[in-house]
Amino acid sequence: MKLAAIDIGSNAARLLISDVISSNNRRPQFQKVNLVRVPLRLGFDVFEKNEISKEKEEMIINTIKAYKLLMDAYGVQYCKAAATSAMRDASNAHRILERVKRETGIGIEVITGDAEASFIYENHIAENLDKNHTYLYIDVGGGSTELTFFAGGKLIFKRSFDIGTIRLLKNQVDDFLWGEIKDFIKRETKPYQDIVAIGSGGNINKVFSLSKRKEGKPLPLELLKDYYKELSSFSVEDRIRMYKLREDRADVIVPALFIYINIMRWANIEDIFVPKIGLADGLIQHLYDELKMKQLTS
Repeated sequence: MKLAAIDIGSNAARLLISDVISSNNRRPQFQKVNLVRVPLRLGFDVFEKNEISKEKEEMIINTIKAYKLLMDAYGVQYCKAAATSAMRDASNAHRILERVKRETGIGIEVITGDAEASFIYENHIAENLDKNHTYLYIDVGGGSTELTFFAGGKLIFKRSFDIGTIRLLKNQVDDFLWGEIKDFIKRETKPYQDIVAIGSGGNINKVFSLSKRKEGKPLPLELLKDYYKELSSFSVEDRIRMYKLREDRADVIVPALFIYINIMRWANIEDIFVPKIGLADGLIQHLYDELKMKQLTS
């Protein structure tokens, strides 16, 4: 069975197509067939002007139309689409999403920050982790950061904060919000020791790639600090040239590292694992679970 997920973020829109191989005796396997990313960069409109421009609106329509054609070509049977922080804040989001539905047939749900954290947790990643550790899942996007904390394989808390890479570039994060996330992390993680971070998002994936670390090996906090200092010392143009970064990655990677580093410091975390999963993976997991539930109740 082929399933798809569309994630409309503040920096980019992603289409993930997966082939689900189910078995009666164990959890289904989700094999990634294709992942397509379009840098819509909606946050640059929304976090400054509170609405999506006409130009970006046309980009959204064309992107979803292209995704629809790709899903048809791959024989996708079911799709789940969600939009996050930029769409949550855009005053004209409802009208644009109605137009998307009318012209493509694809309904996009604007999800809350807490729902976003929940969908990310749908990856069932905790089931495969060492029960002797506690884990803080950190997902840094363009408009928000989602934190999911679990210990002994059980979810302890999930929380979303309106702190993201594009908001930082636009100076939209004030000291009060930084104080709020700092106090929350210190308070909620204080009873736990040996916490390990799990990072998701395009920026931490890129840092992992730059580090040449082997799959399954963590990135130390000190290495993140080194990359932050190094990348901060160059202009966006130099980052593109020297590190072979796309323009829409070169500007946001520094504020992303700033967020990861601070969260890890406040939670006394020394290492971060980067399994390369995110919201789109969680949406597909959730869609599969919904379909199975319907089969059981029908």
